[in-house]
Amino acid sequence: MPEVLTYGFMVRALVAALLVGLAAPSVGVFLVQRRLSLIGDGMGHVALTGVALGLLTGTAPVPVALVVTVVAAAAVELLRRYGRTGGDVVLAVLFYGGIAGGVVLVARAGGSAATLNTYLFGAITTTDAEDLRIFAVLAAVVLVATFGLGRRLAAVSSDEEHARASGLPVMGLNLLLAVLTAVTVVLSMRVVGLLLISALMIVPVAVAQQVCRSFRSTTLLAMGVGTVTAVVGVLTSYYGDTPSGGTIVLYLIALFVLTAAGSALVRAARHRGHRRRHRLATPVGEQA
Repeated sequence: MPEVLTYGFMVRALVAALLVGLAAPSVGVFLVQRRLSLIGDGMGHVALTGVALGLLTGTAPVPVALVVTVVAAAAVELLRRYGRTGGDVVLAVLFYGGIAGGVVLVARAGGSAATLNTYLFGAITTTDAEDLRIFAVLAAVVLVATFGLGRRLAAVSSDEEHARASGLPVMGLNLLLAVLTAVTVVLSMRVVGLLLISALMIVPVAVAQQVCRSFRSTTLLAMGVGTVTAVVGVLTSYYGDTPSGGTIVLYLIALFVLTAAGSALVRAARHRGHRRRHRLATPVGEQA
């Protein structure tokens, strides 16, 4: 048995990484399709306020952060739909208000910079058994919802007007996606940290899009990429004594750069091959 599996905290960390690696890209694929790749950052800042509120009231930070973030996600979607404020402005308010509220409340709760950093940048090895149970339930909810309603969510994410004309409950599905995003943010905060959550939701999808053509294959590959990089990143952080969140994200960025470069080379090779076949098929006189 590998040494790392003899430590309970590392076993819990690896299980948490597995859950997050599966769940985050399954929601991120819809956010990418809707061009809302940065909404995870806004939700992450709101979650920090929830964590700080939990610390201030002496309650478990994760459940409090979940409630606060879900309420904020629903409010954003309702404002986007019925309010006069643009979606980008609402997100900006989330960015600034969330981080400001979190910093002030953490200070009021007597928390230190180390406490704040635990949630901003992740501290997966501090995951206890109760956290793991909550994470497992949240991951199950996310996966069941995204796979059970995947076609409807994809239809709304692709074209709201067409989905509405087809009789789909667009507002309800948009609210569901917003809530799933909030749940995923809370699920991921111990693994990668609130400032890096969007990377685990979005970058695996960007990697998968380089090599896949269908929505289903993109989703499955993104989940595979998220799972592998999350687990490998946690193992690397253990042996290399590096922060788990930053390590995971650096692996994702490196993989994206490699796949993007590889895809560009393949396209260039195909283009050259097509031009060569065209020249061979064209009579010499016509080539001139």
